[in-house]
Amino acid sequence: MGKRMSVAHVFERLEKNFNPSAAKGLDLVFQFNVEDDKNYHMIIKDGTCKLVEGDHDDPSVTLIMNSETLEGVVSGETDGMQAFMAGELRAEGDMMLATKLGELFTLS
Repeated sequence: MGKRMSVAHVFERLEKNFNPSAAKGLDLVFQFNVEDDKNYHMIIKDGTCKLVEGDHDDPSVTLIMNSETLEGVVSGETDGMQAFMAGELRAEGDMMLATKLGELFTLS
């Protein structure tokens, strides 16, 4: 297996693939708890996306996974729903929002 990307790099890639038109009128916070690296949260508000290192006080949904699963989902190698079913990805909060990630970001 090739060298893994850093979690920061994975999130930068996610931010670059943001689809502003899908986020019109939204006000959401996605918390990413990365079990073997730093936590990040992403603030989606009215067509903008802001990535912040650390934890948010009141996220809309929290996604918990390790860095390998995160990288797989962002790169498109891993199907998020399959990772969820396999227990590699856990979600707390509004589960339906977790499925919105695919609309908000063009995962290649």
